[in-house]
Amino acid sequence: MDAVTRPSDDGVTMIDGTSVRVHHLAATLRADHQDRCLGRSRGGLTTKIHAVTDGNGLPIKIAITPGHAHDLTAASELLDDLPAGAMLLADKAYDADWLRAKVRTKRSWANIPPKSNRKITLVFSPWLYKKRNLIERFFSKLKCYRRIATRYDKLGMNFLAMTKLACVRLTLCHNESTA
Repeated sequence: MDAVTRPSDDGVTMIDGTSVRVHHLAATLRADHQDRCLGRSRGGLTTKIHAVTDGNGLPIKIAITPGHAHDLTAASELLDDLPAGAMLLADKAYDADWLRAKVRTKRSWANIPPKSNRKITLVFSPWLYKKRNLIERFFSKLKCYRRIATRYDKLGMNFLAMTKLACVRLTLCHNESTA
């Protein structure tokens, strides 16, 4: 995936996460396996896919966590390779002071809507935030693959590998159609 995906030149990076239901047959592995990435949430057993996409809505980096994990748990790992001078678009779940500080150390800017309980007012552009729908459309395309829309794999590393393969295919199809 690293060989095929790369950020676009427009300097926009988006981060988000989505939950995927786990098929009941994928949850039948013994409990001593730690790498399953299964978590209990309102809808039952789920896995959460976290993604960083470029300004065109194409994937750059993917990670998975158990479904009950907060979006910020994978943000630090995913934003390690954030290019300098980039603009990060994210939803309210990513409104944390440490995340904004990490983005600032990369000489980048985070356009994240502030939570309602935030004491300090921050600069936020709703006009730029509208471009964030591209990451939502990326997740929609990703979930067109049946094996990803419903997780059938028992191990988390197998599900992550299939997700990365789907991301490579989406990137190649996009590059093929623009060539």
